[in-house]
Amino acid sequence: MILTITMNPSVDISYQLDNLSINHVNRTNKLNKTAGGKGLNVTRVLNQLNEQVVASGLKGGKLGEFLEQSLNDHNIANHFFEIQGNTRNCIAILHEGNQTEILEGGPTISTEEIESFNEHFEELVSKSDVAVISGSLPKGVEPNFYSSLIKTCDKHSVPAILDCSNKALTEVLRGQYKPLLIKPNIDEIDELLGEQINEGIDSLKQAVSNPIFKNIEWVVVSLGSNGVFAKHKDKYYKVDIPKIQVVNPVGSGDSMIAGFASALINKATNEEILKKANTLGMLNAQETVTGYINLKNYDDLYNKIKIIEV
Repeated sequence: MILTITMNPSVDISYQLDNLSINHVNRTNKLNKTAGGKGLNVTRVLNQLNEQVVASGLKGGKLGEFLEQSLNDHNIANHFFEIQGNTRNCIAILHEGNQTEILEGGPTISTEEIESFNEHFEELVSKSDVAVISGSLPKGVEPNFYSSLIKTCDKHSVPAILDCSNKALTEVLRGQYKPLLIKPNIDEIDELLGEQINEGIDSLKQAVSNPIFKNIEWVVVSLGSNGVFAKHKDKYYKVDIPKIQVVNPVGSGDSMIAGFASALINKATNEEILKKANTLGMLNAQETVTGYINLKNYDDLYNKIKIIEV
């Protein structure tokens, strides 16, 4: 079983307008409402792959009920921890080729809720084969929180895949317990190392070999349309991907994470792991709906990916 964790989920609402008129009433019948958050995007893709997946994290209030019902409607198993606060809204206004976002801050989590969630998490992870921990932390949760989750994963010998940034990632890198895989993009690598890294092979090799990444089995650096650079133990790989018509790139990184989790749980080779993850990322980018993939195109894209050990 793959366990996904989304600590700061949202209800994502998108409104599509022909044009946005400031300081006037804007009306539309074109709207979409979904359960949002990086971990839930991962969950949806894993569900489409027919993997056994359980979604967890924090939810609260009426929007938390919507989040849970949305997953139930798609037959996705979920065991969220109930909090006193309300799950947040994230609103996107699509207009004239632009996207204007309004993001609520979300609930503040109490110390008691954090402690209770830790117990909830341990119960779930003890029954899991892989844990995927994604996204930002809500207010009230310390930046080192993910380190405690990874420690619990280590206690139960469950590999953890971590997809986060900023202080939450820095704290994990400084900690004793490490995830199996992280997936920073090139800008996040720059921030972590305090210097600008170019996309040359030697530069990337040196970057992912930095002591800050010690004891992390997979360091996967997203290079956007230029593919991926990955380090697995003492091996380095450049992943070249075909050019595609990008419709909506949002969620492509989450789809890649789903691919890594699926491939790892099925004991794939390194080449198969990298190909599957990148294929799913591209499939997501070809769709308007975040966290959706059209598997009819899977084999075609998979076979066009080139993995070069460097």
